[in-house]
Amino acid sequence: MINRTLKFLLIFSGLLIFAGIILIFSVLFGLNIVPAEKEIVLYIPESASYSQAMDSIKAHTPVKHPAVFDWIARRKNYPVNVKPGRYVIRHKMSYVEAINMFRSGDQAPVNVTFNNIRTLYDLAGKIGGQISADSTAIADFFNDTANYSGDGFSRENIISVFIPNTYQFFWNTNAKELYRRMLKENRKFWNDERKSKAEAIGMTPAEVSTLASIVDDEAGKADEKPRIAGVYLNRLKRGIPLQADPTIKFALNDFSLTRILKKHLQIDSPYNTYLNGGLPPGPIGCPTIESIDAVLNAEKHDFLYFVAKADFSGYHHFSRTLSEHNRFAAIYQRELNKRKIFR
Repeated sequence: MINRTLKFLLIFSGLLIFAGIILIFSVLFGLNIVPAEKEIVLYIPESASYSQAMDSIKAHTPVKHPAVFDWIARRKNYPVNVKPGRYVIRHKMSYVEAINMFRSGDQAPVNVTFNNIRTLYDLAGKIGGQISADSTAIADFFNDTANYSGDGFSRENIISVFIPNTYQFFWNTNAKELYRRMLKENRKFWNDERKSKAEAIGMTPAEVSTLASIVDDEAGKADEKPRIAGVYLNRLKRGIPLQADPTIKFALNDFSLTRILKKHLQIDSPYNTYLNGGLPPGPIGCPTIESIDAVLNAEKHDFLYFVAKADFSGYHHFSRTLSEHNRFAAIYQRELNKRKIFR
């Protein structure tokens, strides 16, 4: 009888221990932070302490058993391994999985896309907020030429480093890291083939970007970009001023202008390509890949002039002589007057 009772107690105790183990594993590995069918994005700021990180985690995620979560975090030495970043807590992620993610700094990258950028301040405003560096920090970095002059760039052409596209960044990227990453991407973009083509037309990559930024503004239709680029290259070769209206808008800092008047052409600026020969000091915007390649693969022809067609189709008339160009320009000017477009 005693042996039977003892045997029963041993079996019962074993079941309790087994149940306890199952419970512990259930808590540690099966207790989910996000029970619903969704993901939660959580940010751990720079220099956050353990208590600050835990406050952020508990405030933004439905941790039903904070004491258990804290106990696991301490067992895994998370208090001395807090890493800033943008983290995505997946559906049914367990406490252990979440803490492992936070402790290892396994953050989710951010897709940063930029295009149609006019100035460095536009760029800073576009990127700032998508990463931890805000627009002021980014603008301040690029306003200090000491940060990049050693790489061969000036305040006027540093924007050429940025090739419009979509890039993945970790959220806790600062302004310097942003620049170094974009410089790496720029050097990758300017491969041997592109550099060879730039050399063949007597330009540096930064100069190609400058001309490409003008082509971007001039071309209403993508298929005309190589031809427009060819016009500008012809003018440069012959020492004829570019006389590019987009550079006047840039000099005036007024991109809303749809009609350039004679008074606008008198502005005293190195970006005034009516008064100054050659290329302006730097890009008048962040040049697109399409326009950079249009310059590198410019159409070979003998056109020296072009003007928008009066049908406002976005296409242009191209001319070899000034007299022919003036005839097309007069037609376009009359249409502007007819439509009462005076600025």
